[in-house]
Amino acid sequence: MARSQQPNSKTVVVGAGIIGTTIAYTLQRRGESVVLIDRNQPGRGASFGNMASIAVTEFMPASRPSVWAQMPKWLLDREGPMRIRPAYMPRLVPWFLRFLAASWPSKLRELEAAGAALCGRVHEDLAALLSETGLQHMLSAEGCLSLYADEAEFRADREHIKILERFGLRHQVLHGYAIRELEPALANKIGKAVLFPDNRSISDPYKLVVALLEAFQALSGTIVRGDVVAFGQSETGISALRLKDGRCLEADRVVLAAGAYTAGLSAKLGEPIPLETERGYSTQIMAPGISMRHSIIWPAKAFMVTPTAGGIRVGGTVEMAGLEAPPDYRRAKVLVKRAKEALPDLTVDEASEWMGHRPALPDTVPVMGPSAKHRNVFYATGHGHLGLTYAATTGRLMADLIKGAKPPIDMNPYRVNRF
Repeated sequence: MARSQQPNSKTVVVGAGIIGTTIAYTLQRRGESVVLIDRNQPGRGASFGNMASIAVTEFMPASRPSVWAQMPKWLLDREGPMRIRPAYMPRLVPWFLRFLAASWPSKLRELEAAGAALCGRVHEDLAALLSETGLQHMLSAEGCLSLYADEAEFRADREHIKILERFGLRHQVLHGYAIRELEPALANKIGKAVLFPDNRSISDPYKLVVALLEAFQALSGTIVRGDVVAFGQSETGISALRLKDGRCLEADRVVLAAGAYTAGLSAKLGEPIPLETERGYSTQIMAPGISMRHSIIWPAKAFMVTPTAGGIRVGGTVEMAGLEAPPDYRRAKVLVKRAKEALPDLTVDEASEWMGHRPALPDTVPVMGPSAKHRNVFYATGHGHLGLTYAATTGRLMADLIKGAKPPIDMNPYRVNRF
């Protein structure tokens, strides 16, 4: 249902990562008066060190049985792709119960369809966003290679391929010489690969956020640095945001797009969201000693390598430890060690390590839409590993909802009160 709004009313978007920035820019371009606020420097959260991937083939729910089957082994392996810090485990019990509930076959099909519906729009919406901001050069022309040492590894990932075939996503199976013809730096031990031509990458995800912020400001959008600690309410709904330093921002509507930090904000509104942080690690290598055209992912080793930000970036892994625990950069080092199995000539010079907070919901599908309790509040969070992938589409869909236009897809699967 379209929501009535006054001309020249003010929208406050909380969160200046790629999701919040894209929403703010899109609304401002459609004639709204937008204030974009972040507790830290814009773009320096999960948008800074992510794997720069437009990963339209990676929408599968993490709760599928093949993942459950491997979790005990992963949790017992200190270098495994998933790690839960013991002290944090009790807080995760409710989240994992919802994760389990999302694993029923009928539910998995619903979640796959919801992810595929978003991914089916990604390139159309991204092309429009990059074109109108003059940023087309930031999208690579090359795809992503998924690597397999042997047939056993390929069979283990067959479920993924079958889902892609069901939704008509392009892929090409390659062997031996054909793999190294595309990427000569790959080791001979890689016996099979699948090329995903539509899984492109961004030349620098942080610079993309900065460029969109500049475009937003050029349209007279306002950026504020501040930490939202409370909300003021009137007869018409949420009317103000109170900041930690005592300032107060008036608002006619509010969009909460603060990534993993959205959970704390929604709780202040009496609308808790089962949102956790999947802490991810990456290493940016500016003198890698090799060149790459494609991004690569090795499912059995749980890492990804992307040429981005003037070098190559190695990342992956999931750590569940909350928002406050210090980083454990041993996990970044493990990923680099594994990357060198695929890229034996890789050198790790001029390197920097990073940890960021992916906003993770137990069913892997983001929350996008109006609050169920407050008439002028909207949510856009929980994009997990696909924040950069879904950003342009999220901006389009949220702007449609806020402006009272009919979105091009059914938004019911992304409602905030589905849990």
